[in-house]
Amino acid sequence: MKAIINLAIKNLREHKSKTIIISLFLIFGIAIVIMGNSFLESINRGLEKDFRQNYTGDIAIGAKEPKGVRVDIFGVNSVSTSGEVPQIDAILDLEKVEKIIAEETEITKKTKLISAQVIVAKGLEMDMDSIMDRDDLTFDDLPISMLFAGDDDTYWQTFPSVHFVEGTFPAPNTNEVMIDTRVQRAFKGLYREDLNVGDTILMAGTNMSTIREAKVVGIFDPPNENSAMFQIIYCNPSLARSFADLTYGSNFVQELPDSVDLAISDASEEDLFGSDDDFFGIEEDDSFLASTASDSDSFDDILGDTSLRDKLNQTDDGAWQFILTKVEHPSKTNQIISKLNARFSHEGLNVRAMGWKDAAYSYSGTVEGIGFIFNLLIIILAVVVFIIIMNTMTVSVIERTGEIGTMRAIGAEKKFVKRLFYTEAVFLTMVSAIIGILLSFICMAIFNSLNITITNSIAKMILGGGLLHFSPTLKIIFVTVLIALFGSIISNKYPVSYALKITPLKALSKGSE
Repeated sequence: MKAIINLAIKNLREHKSKTIIISLFLIFGIAIVIMGNSFLESINRGLEKDFRQNYTGDIAIGAKEPKGVRVDIFGVNSVSTSGEVPQIDAILDLEKVEKIIAEETEITKKTKLISAQVIVAKGLEMDMDSIMDRDDLTFDDLPISMLFAGDDDTYWQTFPSVHFVEGTFPAPNTNEVMIDTRVQRAFKGLYREDLNVGDTILMAGTNMSTIREAKVVGIFDPPNENSAMFQIIYCNPSLARSFADLTYGSNFVQELPDSVDLAISDASEEDLFGSDDDFFGIEEDDSFLASTASDSDSFDDILGDTSLRDKLNQTDDGAWQFILTKVEHPSKTNQIISKLNARFSHEGLNVRAMGWKDAAYSYSGTVEGIGFIFNLLIIILAVVVFIIIMNTMTVSVIERTGEIGTMRAIGAEKKFVKRLFYTEAVFLTMVSAIIGILLSFICMAIFNSLNITITNSIAKMILGGGLLHFSPTLKIIFVTVLIALFGSIISNKYPVSYALKITPLKALSKGSE
């Protein structure tokens, strides 16, 4: 084996131009793959740490969404055909769900959450037309925010990373809110006025059907200044439920009694709508308005008993959208999720447990999309590189026909020739891999030292955060080198098979030409 290695190194030295061409492709290809995957690893690590620690917890439990609909703690990721913004359903059988969670010993902390999206305005009215007519506004200039409301007793124990600039938490059962500094900046940029503690604001839901007045009692910095998380307003559950459409009627289904006769077909058209003569023959003093004005029946009599309707339009004080938990051993998260979902299914509960990625799919989904595109580009790059290597090696084999024929003439077997070429490929790949790894580490170290950050909210969501950083791992390096070795061997398969077909006679005849 030592003789084959020495001969392989000698052959690589003798064919310097082709060795350099192949090694450059391998070096830069390996460096690009390591750097790209290290960047994606950094995004995933930062996103996971930020969301598990501050927003989603380790496991989130929510109502099971309909087929084809994706729901996370930030909303429904589907488009409504009616034009309205879809709302997140409340958890039904909440007591049963909490009882099952309490029986899981690995869960150390638990809280409940309501979320909605709102836009903040000033004054007594919300003039959206004036906002939409301004061409100087970008998405970051709009005070659109996530409205979060947690269980007063447990939320801040589960997510304690709040850093007040001024003010305090909202008092229970009030329309008080605490806003993060990004909402404050967006408000000032849009309305050209400061927003301070003690000011009164208007908050409107995304479908503009719900508008509430609130008082700012606290301003805080986000737990992570480079977080991908959108700007936040915290409030009391009672206020958040009105924006999240958590009314008694949202989960109410009333069945018609069996005694109701729906045989409309038995009635004639005149019975239902009256005759044409009745409609067109109405005199001026017998108009509808006149008759109703003189009628003793009031509007309440016409509408009937509205107490049920009024009750259904009230917010459900016991409704919650999510239960967020933290576990003692995060490495067991997937195992606990499977166990909880099996129990929920067995009990017939329409809920599901999910990890942080599903609970924050609005953010993790974009990162996964970037990872998919990057890996697709890497596959295309690898195919091109290995095709070039194959062609270069084929040309090299043709040029070495005389050398191969001579080796065969002095007794070298096909097995020896095959080992020689594969040894050259592996040796060249390993040397190139080492250089590529060193090059990637140098580039990543320089880039990381610059501490480059982005501030645009949309860019942060796409890239999983504002800090651009590389986080290489042994797994990334090992897998990259393994793929490079495998690809190099595959790309040498055809040149080697061609070399094995060269006989001493063929080599001599080619040499005489």
